[in-house]
Amino acid sequence: MSTWGQSRGKAASRRGGSSSGQRSEEEIVDISDESFWESRPRDVNRDPDGAGTEDSAGLDAFPEDVELVITSVMMLKRPKYRYRISFGVYSLEVHEDVMIKYRMIKGAVFTKVDLEEIVGADERQQGYADAVKYLSLKPRTTYEIAQRLGEKGWSEETIQDVLVRLQSEGYVDDAVYAQEWASQRVKLRGKGKLWVKHELRQKGVSKSHIEEALGEVSEDDEFESALQLGLKKWQGTTGEPLDRKRKTGAFLQRRGFSGGVVSRVMRELGNREQMHGMDEWDEE
Repeated sequence: MSTWGQSRGKAASRRGGSSSGQRSEEEIVDISDESFWESRPRDVNRDPDGAGTEDSAGLDAFPEDVELVITSVMMLKRPKYRYRISFGVYSLEVHEDVMIKYRMIKGAVFTKVDLEEIVGADERQQGYADAVKYLSLKPRTTYEIAQRLGEKGWSEETIQDVLVRLQSEGYVDDAVYAQEWASQRVKLRGKGKLWVKHELRQKGVSKSHIEEALGEVSEDDEFESALQLGLKKWQGTTGEPLDRKRKTGAFLQRRGFSGGVVSRVMRELGNREQMHGMDEWDEE
């Protein structure tokens, strides 16, 4: 399997939780000072300096144009890889990767503008984790991932950033997806190129990728698939030869095979049955 499809499990468990809100004492661990290594419980509603914390619903409550000093860093037990960063009476939660990237350690100083950038980065990280979890089930196209993230409530900006990251890391490649999809559907699922073309369009694959993918499927492969289906349909159909011909040909067309492929199949079936009148197929 190509790299873009080997996403099962990777980072799927590293989803972020909410950006703020109260949590019970059992849900967090303070790693900002030496007390992290002690087994005694901590009062999570109070910062290390003894001041009561005032959980906000976001950055709106943070003061403007003021230096905000990190007073504690709490590792949350649930969800995993999330940390609660306190600035005195204010706090927010971020993913571990974001915390490390911005060096959010006790004593570090930030402004509200800095934190707005950090929250944006955290949203992109959470959107990325949602996308990877979605990909862990099976490969997807960029369109399918964008639709999924939109349903989860992520902004268009976050979605586009996530897609760029997934593509750069090799988790999403519409060209490769289209090629593998077309090959499998024709060879293993008995679908004609017209059917496959329609499917890929619904998945949001570009016209150029679709044409390239279908071009990789040989005429012989498509014919062999159609022949096996046609033979099975022919053998399971009763009635006069011309009626059986009509039913078999119509069946193959409904499966997405072109008139040319159907005509070729009907000639081959005619040769095998030693019947006349099977050398031509009129498209209905």
